Amino acid sequence: MPRRIILLLLLLLLLVSGCGPQQLGVLYDEGLIEVVDIHLHTGEWETTPERGKETLVEFFPFPIGLQAEQAVDGILSRAGLLGELDRAGIRRGVVLAVYAPKVFGIASNELVIELLREDAASGDSRLFGMASLRFDRWGAGWQAQLSELDRALDEPNMVGIKLAPPHQHFRMDDPRLNALAELSASHQAPIYVHTGPSPFPGTRNEIPYIDPAYIETLLASHPDTRFVLGHMGYDFLAENLGFLATCIALAQAYPNVYLEPSALGARARESGRDNMKAVLLAARDGGVLDRVIYGSDGPQRPGFLDAYLEDTVAVMEELEFSAAEATAVLSGTFEEIYLN
Repeated sequence: MPRRIILLLLLLLLLVSGCGPQQLGVLYDEGLIEVVDIHLHTGEWETTPERGKETLVEFFPFPIGLQAEQAVDGILSRAGLLGELDRAGIRRGVVLAVYAPKVFGIASNELVIELLREDAASGDSRLFGMASLRFDRWGAGWQAQLSELDRALDEPNMVGIKLAPPHQHFRMDDPRLNALAELSASHQAPIYVHTGPSPFPGTRNEIPYIDPAYIETLLASHPDTRFVLGHMGYDFLAENLGFLATCIALAQAYPNVYLEPSALGARARESGRDNMKAVLLAARDGGVLDRVIYGSDGPQRPGFLDAYLEDTVAVMEELEFSAAEATAVLSGTFEEIYLN
């Protein structure tokens, strides 16, 4: 197919994805609930390693994948992110900085800050950010990394810290994380931690990098620091619930622990809706549903945010969540710990 036609199709797809609903929110129990997506990615094609590029190409349907560079830079821009949020009816989103040069590449603090400043200048600020730091420079230069993170957290609308031990190649029981937890508490910026195995090339999937039990000492030592256990321990390699029981137990034991069920309910996996049902049911039965915060791990591909939210709401309806419970998951708990 000629390049010109492919580019026209890509432009059309992105434009259509930006034609979202007039009203932002989801209808639930005859009321409208505002939604915040805590887990959105940005980035640039040029900072993505070759294996990461190959993975990204697979996310896009033919023929868009043939122009993956334009697709990635388009959907991960502020305009692209807002278009996908509109399409899903999501009012606000949190964009994550990531330093994983051997896996996904780098979405720097500076890139996220630039995006947040652009969003704030629009007069209708809808995006927040999480900052991160480079664990590949965590040796002799770890104090410099903490100083850089400290500066990033001073930026308006930068509300948290993102860590991904298997992607950033550090153990969850690394004692230097104590300094990071202290910095988090000083900024009242919760720490989001990826838990569970990851399927992406270059990932460290040894137990100390993926098992949330290895972070328990840190949780217990820093009660004033809030932690969000991302993916609720889902095993993306074996396609099962992985460390879910550990995540629930940690939330039960420590009031500073929260849970986030992103990516595990995706339609791309056959068991997606069953996964979402299982984790939400486990949280409710375990008495920690009020600690669950909605996230998608998008935008991934056009329409992903819309589908993920639709399926999540359908599961909550199936489980007969009250409107108050649904509101807490979709926005209320986020606002409580990130904005207050």
